[in-house]
Amino acid sequence: MIQRIAYYGMVLPLSYLPLNILYLFTDFFFLLLITVFPYRKKVIQNNLRNSFPEKSEKEIKQLTRKFYRHFTDLLAEGVKNLSMSKEEYLKRFKVKNPELLEELYKKNKDVLLISGHYNNWEWLIVSQNFLFAHQAFGIGMPLSSKFWDKKVNEKRQRFGMKVIHAKNYKQELNHFNQQPKAVLVLSDQSPADSHKSFWMTFLNQETAVLFGAEIMAHQLNCAVVFFITRKIKRGFYEMELQLITVNPHEKKWGEITTEHVRLLEKEIMKKPEYWLWSHKRWKRKIPENLEQLKIKQKAFFDEKFNKK
Repeated sequence: MIQRIAYYGMVLPLSYLPLNILYLFTDFFFLLLITVFPYRKKVIQNNLRNSFPEKSEKEIKQLTRKFYRHFTDLLAEGVKNLSMSKEEYLKRFKVKNPELLEELYKKNKDVLLISGHYNNWEWLIVSQNFLFAHQAFGIGMPLSSKFWDKKVNEKRQRFGMKVIHAKNYKQELNHFNQQPKAVLVLSDQSPADSHKSFWMTFLNQETAVLFGAEIMAHQLNCAVVFFITRKIKRGFYEMELQLITVNPHEKKWGEITTEHVRLLEKEIMKKPEYWLWSHKRWKRKIPENLEQLKIKQKAFFDEKFNKK
């Protein structure tokens, strides 16, 4: 009941306000974050220190402040996301080089769109189905609250995006053959199992990386396209596409994952404040037998996908 009251009585009505008005609310919240309510400050600053060991404490504090500034903008944009019109998305969220996906669509090629939680990903989730000709699918895990999971996904799907569960994506995607599809995957979360992860150096740290996107690309034989979203100015974003491969079967174990992680890392290094530093990204322990684990993972992958 409380969740319904919060959604219908506060959050949804607020979403109909102009974005500039919503920014006034989150400007106040930003002041709270940098004074009396430092949300996950220890997590944020530890992540920043470990990722940028060359930066001074003064620089770390400056980055923390910049992150809070961007984070509160995302809160306003997230609320507005519940009721934004197609016209406003087209005004505020543009694609720099849509011809890349247009060519793949003409070739009847399915696409895996892969990136991370960098800048505004929620606006892409909602607008993807009218930004590109491919049928949009999004892979995700359900929210802990069934009510909020239902309401958020209803809004995400209102322009045709199909949100599907990570555990049954194969069944959902294999049954859809009406047109080429583009599957959105944000692959920078902390994996659940360190022994099933792909381990590599990321932001100066040994990091467990989700390997599901690479498996998915091979299973579905889809082209892999990395994208990055850049903030042009407050409330305006531009998405740029970069082809990793048209034929995933030509790639060896780990090559797709390594390439998209390196591309994301490059963007984070340029503008760190736009990545989700409040996430406990490095909570998985490095397996003691890491090199042996990598050998086993590669052998399993090569056998599964008939690599020679």
